[in-house]
Amino acid sequence: MTKADIVDHIASGTGLTKVETEAVVDGFIQTVIEALKEGKNIEIRGFGSFKNKKRKGRIARNPRTGAPVQVDEHFVPYFKVSKELRTAVNENLKKMQQPISI
Repeated sequence: MTKADIVDHIASGTGLTKVETEAVVDGFIQTVIEALKEGKNIEIRGFGSFKNKKRKGRIARNPRTGAPVQVDEHFVPYFKVSKELRTAVNENLKKMQQPISI
């Protein structure tokens, strides 16, 4: 599903125009980006949370030459899904995979 698909789906469900809906979706994405850049966490109950994880520096290898390369300590944004969403997705996908008995 792309951002355009999300905009279409929300617009058809809310009665907002696609332009208005796209502005809201873009605003949400920008808010998440800005908060993560400032080191803040975002928690959306029943959905999940956006956080930054600190990765230690390490010695890696250049796959082309095999030469060692120093990778500095850095931060990586990640999304942690909520227990409610994980359970709902798991249960629904399990139901879809069950064979239909005749």
